[in-house]
Amino acid sequence: MEAIELLTPEEMGRADALAIAGGVPGYALMLKAGKNVAEAAAALLRDKGSRRVAVFCGPGNNGGDGYVAARLLRETGFDVEVGALGEPRFLRGDAKQAFEDWAGETCAAEEVDPARADVVIDALFGAGLSRPLDGRALELVERLNAAGKPILAVDVPSGLDGATGLGPGCVQAQKTVTFFRKKPGHVLLPGRLACGDLLVTQIGIDAGFLADIAPKTFENLPPLWLGLMPKPQVAGHKYSRGHLLVASGPMTRTGAARLAARAGLRAGAGLVTVVSPADALAVNAAHLTAIMLRAADGADQWRDLLADRRFSGCVFGPAFGVAPETAEIAAVLLAAATPDRPLGLVLDADALTAFSGDWRALARCITSSAARVVITPHDGEFYRLFNEQAEKPQPAQPDGHDLTSSRRTEAQPVDCRSKLDKARVAAERLGAVIVLKGPDTVVASPDGRAAIAANAPPTLATAGSGDVLAGIIGGLLAQGMPAFEAAACAVWLHGEAANAFGRGLIAEDLSEMLPRVLAHL
Repeated sequence: MEAIELLTPEEMGRADALAIAGGVPGYALMLKAGKNVAEAAAALLRDKGSRRVAVFCGPGNNGGDGYVAARLLRETGFDVEVGALGEPRFLRGDAKQAFEDWAGETCAAEEVDPARADVVIDALFGAGLSRPLDGRALELVERLNAAGKPILAVDVPSGLDGATGLGPGCVQAQKTVTFFRKKPGHVLLPGRLACGDLLVTQIGIDAGFLADIAPKTFENLPPLWLGLMPKPQVAGHKYSRGHLLVASGPMTRTGAARLAARAGLRAGAGLVTVVSPADALAVNAAHLTAIMLRAADGADQWRDLLADRRFSGCVFGPAFGVAPETAEIAAVLLAAATPDRPLGLVLDADALTAFSGDWRALARCITSSAARVVITPHDGEFYRLFNEQAEKPQPAQPDGHDLTSSRRTEAQPVDCRSKLDKARVAAERLGAVIVLKGPDTVVASPDGRAAIAANAPPTLATAGSGDVLAGIIGGLLAQGMPAFEAAACAVWLHGEAANAFGRGLIAEDLSEMLPRVLAHL
């Protein structure tokens, strides 16, 4: 089974400490880490038919790993040059032992030219560095990047924060060797790009220690949610597989709802109904076959519709239009859920923009509801929702153009360093699962759990792909899947469907690729 836990630098430090307390010497961990680095470097060198390696070692345990790798590479017959940042005589503990065992010539880092090497090993700083590099360290990293040589980073590229994936001025590695488990910074952008190819190696830490560490951050992979994914039952029928509603916009903006509806049907919902304004009925009817159609205009008609308790999920917001009544309908949907009818509700796009600058109003509706709520903002929608200086939505203009959709102010909506923190804070504030979209989509739950996706290809940057994602989430919610797992599962399926199709993808293709992805599961 794939390892899905992502450990912060602090959690990784605890894993080391638990291993040491359990009888594994700290230096044994360092020896194994250095051996893994040396083997990865040797493979790179052999691929190039080369022998020259420059190892740049820092003032801590990351540098100790580098000294071990340097010694092993020299013993294997490679030409090794070592440059130290800081005085090695000030090293302590295991790093000091590793330096002494190296017993070779060590120059100041500035005296070693990375351009003379065939492969460069970056063992300057580990994942715990939480501030930007400056001074000598920054100058050295800039020299390494400018040398144009393949860089193998130890644990993380130097300058990269392992918790956040942030690191202006960090090393740009071709390959990174890390230990035991990945860190959030390996998966979040821009850290993922700085790492290059990531190799996770084992150094003697027992996976059983994870129960004590209890990490709450995961890479979004099937082991996280597969056990809770709805599976068709032999004795089941379409009514037992949930009935999903999808709200349509007016006559000129109906496509988003149909994209979401088809995705919900492909995701396994037994029935899907597009709820359409009266003026858009004919347009939607001309395009729908297996998907049903109902009319509803305004909050009162939506309230009447939701009196039918057979409806188990709803996707609300894509291309719906932004007006004061949009927020009112969202409140009606949330109020329709009860403890014995925990409606699954996806709020996306215009349903979020309708609450611009007033996230507290949305939070009040959510926390007083029994619904399983997932909100799916991209960065702009997230900004508008949590920016308390944003202008409130106004009725749409006669031509249907939404004037609020591009408004910005300079206020910062959520004061967090990383995308992961931002999603977690938002989920806690709203009491809902957040899908903060992007190439490193983060799914966060109010209970602190979070999943980071690394399988989304760039082809997903196409109009309508977010509507399909909302529909997949809605289809899973309608079948009773818990909100966090449904959102994480849908994000992974969405990315895999795009990968299965390849270049030339448009949003309509995503739903048609879902059967192939589901078959592999």
